[in-house]
Amino acid sequence: MAESDGQEKTEQPTGKKLEDSRKEGKVAKSTEVNSFAIFTSGMLMVFFTQRFLSSRISDFSVNIFRNLDVLTINKDMIQSFTKDTLFFFLITLAPILAVLFVISLISNLAQVGLKISLKALKPELSRFNPFTGMKKVFFSSSSLVELAKSLLKLILIGGFTYSVLSGFIIESSILIELTVPEIVKYMVQSSFNLLWKISLLYVVIAAVDLIFQKKKFIKDMMMTKQEVKEENRQSEGDPLIKSRIRKLQYAAAKNRMMQNVPKADVIITNPTHYAVALKYDQAKNAAPKVLAKGVDELAQKIKVVAGENNIPIHEDRELARALYRICDIGDEIPSSLFKAVAQVLAYIYQLKNKKKKLIV
Repeated sequence: MAESDGQEKTEQPTGKKLEDSRKEGKVAKSTEVNSFAIFTSGMLMVFFTQRFLSSRISDFSVNIFRNLDVLTINKDMIQSFTKDTLFFFLITLAPILAVLFVISLISNLAQVGLKISLKALKPELSRFNPFTGMKKVFFSSSSLVELAKSLLKLILIGGFTYSVLSGFIIESSILIELTVPEIVKYMVQSSFNLLWKISLLYVVIAAVDLIFQKKKFIKDMMMTKQEVKEENRQSEGDPLIKSRIRKLQYAAAKNRMMQNVPKADVIITNPTHYAVALKYDQAKNAAPKVLAKGVDELAQKIKVVAGENNIPIHEDRELARALYRICDIGDEIPSSLFKAVAQVLAYIYQLKNKKKKLIV
């Protein structure tokens, strides 16, 4: 098991680490899948354009052999012949090369999706260090694995190609009896037969390599428990800071709540542990609303503020507990508590009316 700073990498990579790795251009990708896609596409292009290729190559070959007896070999002739040959093959192979370029892009996108990573293009001086490069090439385990893969692929494809070509070599004895167009046609068909047979072998190679690359990538991205904890702390914030923020938020909310206590119609208590401040505005609310609530020390503070502002305090053990448990600050009381609260409010309003009459 891989280790980091003495710790085993036993944890699966997190989404953040995979995303960071992707930004750096490090993804699970198989070059064999690209090779297979290009190889197979090239094979299909040869198949679909074999008449065009045969005709072009045949005409070009006939033209060369037709003029052999009148050719004057000199510098100008060689330059002209080289230019014409390059131009000929460029025009002939242009459609195939264009398709292969597009297929290469699609193959990469199919494996890793569209992600432009400028960070991967950023030059690093360490990449130009020859000693570091030699160490990666000759002494790293990954280079040895790649070398073994390349040798195995070479042996498999070489052996398979030899077995196919040996049959073509025996059949090629008939070429001496064919015309130039027939020879070219035979060569194109033989090439296509060789390519599609090799492509079948490439399917297996590409599939195995893709699975290997994905497993290797996940293994390389594995994390230690400490790395996971550190990442969680960075993404979620320091627990001490978060705790401090929660305390400040609670204190601010409590201050706002205490400022609403003087607006209450009644404080319902149990009588010592719970206190709930209610306000009923018939014009704005369909039911009484909870302005503040608290237990123990906070309940006592609510009662003190209520006393300082002449807010009635009504003791009802069960109702106070029910209101505290069911309602949050700012909620209207539920229908199940309507009757009990209505009786309390009616009693409070009666007391207020009596006091007004006595004052008058």
